[in-house]
Amino acid sequence: MAVVAISNPHVFGTGVCGDLSEGAAREWLVPDGAGGYAMGTVSGLRTRRYHALLVVAESGGSARRVGLAALDPVLVTESGAEIRLAVHEWASGAIAPDGHTLLESFSLEQGLPRWRWRIGDIVLEAELAAVHGRPAYGYVYRLLAGGPVRLRVEALCTWRDQHGDRFAGGGDPQTRPTADGVVVEEAYRIAGPGWTAGGEWYRDVQLREEAARGLGSHEDLWFAGSFSAELTGPGQTLEVTAWAGDLASAPPPAAQIVATARDRARSIEAKGADPVASRLLLAADAFVVSRTAADGAAVPDVIAGYPWFGTWSRDTMLSYDGLFLAAGRFDEGRRLLRGYAATLSEGMLANTADTGSVEYNTADATLWFVHAIGRHVAATGDTDLAAELAPALDGIIQAHLDGTRYGIRVDPADSLLTQGADGYALTWMDARVDGQPITQRRGKAVEINALWINALGTVADLWKAIGRDATTVLQRREAAATSFQRRFPNPDCGLYDVVDGPAGDDASLRPNQLLAYSLPYAPLRGQAPAPIVGRKLMTPLGMRTLPSDDPAYQPHHRESPAQRDAAYHQGTVWPWLLGAYRDALAAARGMSGGSTGGLTGGPSGGPSGAPTGSARTDSSAGLPGGPADAALGGLPGHLGEAGLGSVSETADGAAPHTTTGCPFQAWSVAEALRAWTSDHVNRT
Repeated sequence: MAVVAISNPHVFGTGVCGDLSEGAAREWLVPDGAGGYAMGTVSGLRTRRYHALLVVAESGGSARRVGLAALDPVLVTESGAEIRLAVHEWASGAIAPDGHTLLESFSLEQGLPRWRWRIGDIVLEAELAAVHGRPAYGYVYRLLAGGPVRLRVEALCTWRDQHGDRFAGGGDPQTRPTADGVVVEEAYRIAGPGWTAGGEWYRDVQLREEAARGLGSHEDLWFAGSFSAELTGPGQTLEVTAWAGDLASAPPPAAQIVATARDRARSIEAKGADPVASRLLLAADAFVVSRTAADGAAVPDVIAGYPWFGTWSRDTMLSYDGLFLAAGRFDEGRRLLRGYAATLSEGMLANTADTGSVEYNTADATLWFVHAIGRHVAATGDTDLAAELAPALDGIIQAHLDGTRYGIRVDPADSLLTQGADGYALTWMDARVDGQPITQRRGKAVEINALWINALGTVADLWKAIGRDATTVLQRREAAATSFQRRFPNPDCGLYDVVDGPAGDDASLRPNQLLAYSLPYAPLRGQAPAPIVGRKLMTPLGMRTLPSDDPAYQPHHRESPAQRDAAYHQGTVWPWLLGAYRDALAAARGMSGGSTGGLTGGPSGGPSGAPTGSARTDSSAGLPGGPADAALGGLPGHLGEAGLGSVSETADGAAPHTTTGCPFQAWSVAEALRAWTSDHVNRT
């Protein structure tokens, strides 16, 4: 019987909090469940243009605006001395104030940040939380020891696109006073006790992480005013709330918001069989959001990564097994799949970009969609969904056979799927610089064909489950699998990365080939990947996208946007690939290759012999040396290194594999959760 474990908090003392090179490199995230978020660092220093206490989602998360940038606490002692507890960096290089040096500790527990400052015998605590499902936050400042003191909390504001900046030269923000605070730009409201209006700019705030990324690194912030209260002794609080949307509908008191958020987080963590699983379950919750459809209905969706990504269909479907099935969110998942099915056009799933536009520009998102349907039905036994989506699945297969956009079509000569068009990169390796793909991979890409063969196998079993004849689909799968087994093996790199490309067959050693071994209906399922894959590509945080001895290898994912994009898939490490590596190892050992996480209460078993959704129950499932241990050994340590409690998008190919990209990434978390719980659910 699995042991229910609540995750231990991440706690840092003065050595990390007081050192900006350490404390400012560790980030926390508090999402609002509607696509917005609050985000910052352990030390309290804002290092990104995205760091703020209220970032509001628009268009379902495809666009966001930064509102409340900071709440700076100032203690006024009985002698009249002012002690500033915030920390800011300025364009001059100055750090002022330097309140991080007074931090006694920072902790992240149930996903919520808490700071404690000590000034002699005075200890002040601050914490924040969101109202799940709306852009609303509560911030609580509590005196824990000492006093009496007067606490003043200064509100620094802006209103801008999250990717942009705002300066004093553009004019002052429009503000409107209320009985307990202020409304800024008629977009958001801040409320609390003892409000005193301000009205000046803090100029030339420096954002060091933006400078490191080669982007604009300065901004100005508007001092809107301050809240204040006398804290006469331990237990006394000052509470502030901030919210957008319906400005007349105030959220609950801040302390209640925090308490409710902790209770919700505990209920999510309690589903985990061990501390790592608990943390990953809570991390996964951050990416599942509710958005409003055109008809006004609330529908679930997935944010690809915080802070800068919105919803992307490839990321959503690749993450589906982990975010929904491993987390036991079956009803939400069902609604999501039905909603995405409605976006199909010419056999392709819509890809909703961060601008809010809808495009059809991926060769794999649709195939991951088919995989997600198959995994859902296998985990839940929901053959009604299979029957409902059968026409959509028919359309997908036929469109790929006939040919659809961007040269995506089945080659009748060998039944393999080819793709590619000038100026486009249609696989997950989709980086472009100046409009030109870095890794176009035009032709018959290895993982695209593994997904195509997997899709045919998935549909065949779904047809059997709903009483349809699967003979034709099985024949197509057999033909494609036979060709794959003939065309892709290469003695030097395991499998070609692309065959029949413009320059012939591409023997670059890449981790894409893992899907040919890992997917439930993969063409090489049950065989072990070539040893060279693990030997040259495996790192503690994920798989390199090229080995270090490849002439095109880029060891660092750094510097300007163009330099980062050029290195994105040329050696950079991607944690999401650990899931495929784990599954490939597991399948070769005759173990379960896919899992819904082993959560109690959900049905298991799949249609017509499809892989079951339940985790292994034999005694070796959670023992050291299992596939998850082999693939995910570096995961527990990573959870406290970058995006706290979460898994990063990417890392440098070169040691020490410093994390890059989004510090909170959906498919990284989803695959880590799915893979970890596949082996570790029975660990006690």
